[in-house]
Amino acid sequence: MNKNLIDGKFKSKRGTSSERALVSKLSQYGIPSQTIFQDLYLKKRNDKYSQIDLVVATKVGILVFEVKEFSGWIFGSGYKTNWAQLLNYGRNRFYFYNPILQNAKHIDDLKKQLKQFENIPFYSIIVFYGDCELKEINFVPDNTFVVKSRRVLEVVEKILSESTPAEYTNKREIVDLFEQAVKNGEDFQIIEQHIKNINEMLGKERVYN
Repeated sequence: MNKNLIDGKFKSKRGTSSERALVSKLSQYGIPSQTIFQDLYLKKRNDKYSQIDLVVATKVGILVFEVKEFSGWIFGSGYKTNWAQLLNYGRNRFYFYNPILQNAKHIDDLKKQLKQFENIPFYSIIVFYGDCELKEINFVPDNTFVVKSRRVLEVVEKILSESTPAEYTNKREIVDLFEQAVKNGEDFQIIEQHIKNINEMLGKERVYN
């Protein structure tokens, strides 16, 4: 694909630089740009929104990407709530929410949108950018991949080459859903409400120290 066409379609500054780098990498690999959807705000049945970094519609199913940027050593398990980031050779330890569980929730929110999604495979891909090392990651569920950015195309190729074609019944319906979710991300009121909902869920303003 012509680099100018790639740059033209993805000149938006939405999302992080890592997310935009991933979009560019997928496009240059040969994924059609019209099947890549970045920074989606998916409206849920409770009128709240689920923010998803990147979705790609492929012949074998839907690839859902969660993009992270970390340094240091990363430790995590598929079923534990928090993962650990170790810096300075283990002297400093920080915790963050399990990205496998985070992306599984995104996929669950997506599956509730359309009837045909019941019969379409979804693949969860957690991509780590930055100077980090996936030191010990275990209990990774089926159809879920945790990968450093430099190897993400290996994962995409594995999924595309080893999976059977998905049984789509209405591709236009799916494209419309994703395009609307991207468009939602241009609405500042939606973004502000989404941030408010997250803060309410965390409940930090209800902690008095």
